[in-house]
Amino acid sequence: MTSPADWLHARLNGLGDPIIIDGGMGTELERVGVAMHGRVWSGAAVLSNPDAVRRVHEDFIRAGAEVVITNTFAAGRHMLEPGGLGEHVETINTNAVQLALEARQNAAEGPVAIVGSICEWAFMQEGRWNTPETVGKSAREQAHLLHAAGVDAIALEMCERVEFSIAVVEAALETRLPLWIGISARHHQGAPEIATFDYADRNLDELVRGLARYPASAMNVMHTPVPDVAEALEVIRRHWSGPVGVYPESGFFRMPNWQFVDVIAPEMLARAAQGWVRDGVRMVGGCCGLGPEHVAALCHALRRGGSGSARRED
Repeated sequence: MTSPADWLHARLNGLGDPIIIDGGMGTELERVGVAMHGRVWSGAAVLSNPDAVRRVHEDFIRAGAEVVITNTFAAGRHMLEPGGLGEHVETINTNAVQLALEARQNAAEGPVAIVGSICEWAFMQEGRWNTPETVGKSAREQAHLLHAAGVDAIALEMCERVEFSIAVVEAALETRLPLWIGISARHHQGAPEIATFDYADRNLDELVRGLARYPASAMNVMHTPVPDVAEALEVIRRHWSGPVGVYPESGFFRMPNWQFVDVIAPEMLARAAQGWVRDGVRMVGGCCGLGPEHVAALCHALRRGGSGSARRED
């Protein structure tokens, strides 16, 4: 059996089918009944509902996901501290990885990589915790916790502000783990061109140009509306020649709950993904609002061997 680092590298660089990523972890927890924390969204679920976290990972693996992203999107100190959970930073991150590892043991029939999520997002009203220096320090702590707990790679998610993103990238690279940079984009009403997801005045081209100089293993379009994926991919390819992935969102967020409104049908997502793959995308999955049924549809559409649990590669 090859190591996750070996098979991920091979598949990212064109060997075999595209990699199938899981769906939206936090939103799936919400959909199965886990209450979201008013300040850290899904970040507290590892403490309050560990069995549910494990089961959701298992559901995604059984649907065919070959990559499980840990429930640590909102588990950096810059999120947990202002949310009143600063004393639990190590426990939440370590246990989140352990739950993903247990899910892999319970549900996988083939290789499944565990990827640790880190995000630069911070509460705008929390000035002390919302600076590049503080978020970079938080990312450094979290990256080393995830590494020690046993992740196979790190995914930086919702990169939007170039000065924050650079701080987080540089912190995560210290682990020497494979690094995925995930940018989030959309068209804002009245804006002339695509921008970052939360910031109409943040130029996507500038963000990608600033991040493309770092030695990441992949750059992903993630938490981006499906209709905006193609243009975001165009921006990435102006500056980045390495492997590219896509895991979009569907619905919208009203803190602390996801609104499952007009969520794309699984077969429609699969059809869009076939186009992305024809265009060279090497990883496909889902972000917020997209569940195991979407992962199963992606598997059916994109794997030569059909749908089902991850296939074994020796």
